[in-house]
Amino acid sequence: MGYPDNPKIMISAIVLYLLLLSHQTGSEEQVQRYIIREKGENAVLQCLDQPVNESSLLYRWKKDGIVVAATEHLSILNNGSLLISGLQSTDVGQYECESQTKNGILWQTISNILLRVSEGPTSISLAIKPATLLPNGTLYVQKDLDVYFNCSSECFPSQNLTWTVENLALDINDKASGNKSFLDFFISKIQPSHQGIYTCTSQNTLSKTTVNKSQELLVYYAPERHPECSWVILNEPYDVLFKCKWNGGYPVPTLNWQEVREENVIAKGPTINSTSQETECLEVYVNSTMMHNVKEVKCIGHHVTGVEKNCSFELKRPYPLGDPLVTALEGSNITLKCTETDSLPPAKTVWKQKDNIIINTTSKYIVEDKNPHYKLIIINVTKEDEGAYYCYSENLLDARALEVFLTVKTSAGNGGVVVGVFVSILIMMIGVTVGVMVYSKRDRICIGLGFSHLDNDRWDVLSLVDSDEEEIVHETVPQLPPPTNGHATTLVEIHRIPSVNSDHEDNADSTDHQTQTEPVQQSADS
Repeated sequence: MGYPDNPKIMISAIVLYLLLLSHQTGSEEQVQRYIIREKGENAVLQCLDQPVNESSLLYRWKKDGIVVAATEHLSILNNGSLLISGLQSTDVGQYECESQTKNGILWQTISNILLRVSEGPTSISLAIKPATLLPNGTLYVQKDLDVYFNCSSECFPSQNLTWTVENLALDINDKASGNKSFLDFFISKIQPSHQGIYTCTSQNTLSKTTVNKSQELLVYYAPERHPECSWVILNEPYDVLFKCKWNGGYPVPTLNWQEVREENVIAKGPTINSTSQETECLEVYVNSTMMHNVKEVKCIGHHVTGVEKNCSFELKRPYPLGDPLVTALEGSNITLKCTETDSLPPAKTVWKQKDNIIINTTSKYIVEDKNPHYKLIIINVTKEDEGAYYCYSENLLDARALEVFLTVKTSAGNGGVVVGVFVSILIMMIGVTVGVMVYSKRDRICIGLGFSHLDNDRWDVLSLVDSDEEEIVHETVPQLPPPTNGHATTLVEIHRIPSVNSDHEDNADSTDHQTQTEPVQQSADS
């Protein structure tokens, strides 16, 4: 190769050559240099770090050893930089910038760049099953279900996925991280303590770009117990406050009161929350005009989990009971009693006189109200107190009264009664005494003799007869020896009558009746 004759040209060529060598040395030190750009962005790869006389150099770029052709996607700027418009994942590679002088010197590599293209994380999605979406975007699951959590994302070249939850009571970090395209975990029999905001985080391992997505999860559960029905009497007995409580669930239930007979809703939620936020209660005011024909009311609780429970009570009319007739002695104290246990809600019970006058405690009357027992004590009863008294019970269904009639008796009338009772008892005692005496002396009774001779020491004859057809044969009765023990003896005459039904009638007709008299000595004590 020949050298130029002009020394100035020769000096300029040497200077340029040395300059190129300096750039080449710098580029060799930057071989490990790399650039990371996001997919879709524009990237500029610089060829020279220091400005030079650009008009004196020519540039070209190689990718992975292949010369890059200029296109709309790739273009070389005037300073030798390579412009890549709209980076694609296919643009990843090793880029080399080469230059040469316009007088034909060989191409020299002055820049070596490793281009990395990252993408994402994008399209991050969450899945929680089984769960129900609420209008506000929150998910809920029912207590004790097995819940599956899944997170997925698109990321290039790779990513790290992590599940976290804003709840200190739950730690899932040990099982909710990984570098795959998806990450899932499982909670068995989920409880209210698992409620919270679940977040899935995806980080690009190359660009360190981080994206996360969160989802609030609620755990619903219905109260385990049945609702509680109760009532409070406000304006006795006409106005009553019905209360229905159903606590222990989340969220609060929907309650309503119904008439069981007609299934008419008489009051419906929303619920009324207590100050403690632990009791749900629906209250409804009712009066006698609303409940006159109602026999039963029911409170029905509906929970969003599908659980439905109820409580009810039967309404009953009052029915006072007691003794309707009472008698008192003038000047004494008398107590009228009444009991009312049937009504529901409990009836108001008072004592009344005629003309519907309510009796209150005074010096004349003492009213005792020990539900369900009611007493009216009348002090120093007089004839003027005689008459009807009413035990009056009323609730919002009906009103009923028990009439108690008081009869007052004077002292004179009472004396006649006592005398009559005494005479009756005396006559009864005399009759009993005579009967006992006659029975004890029955063996001494003789026909034709009076009672005055029963105690005389004499001989009594008693005829014992078997039939009206007998024939009495009188024979001489032997005399009995005198008693040795000082008691009288009794002579009994026994008549023997042959049987009229004898099997031998011929013998009976031909044989005369024989009568035998035997003396029998009996002691008077027998």
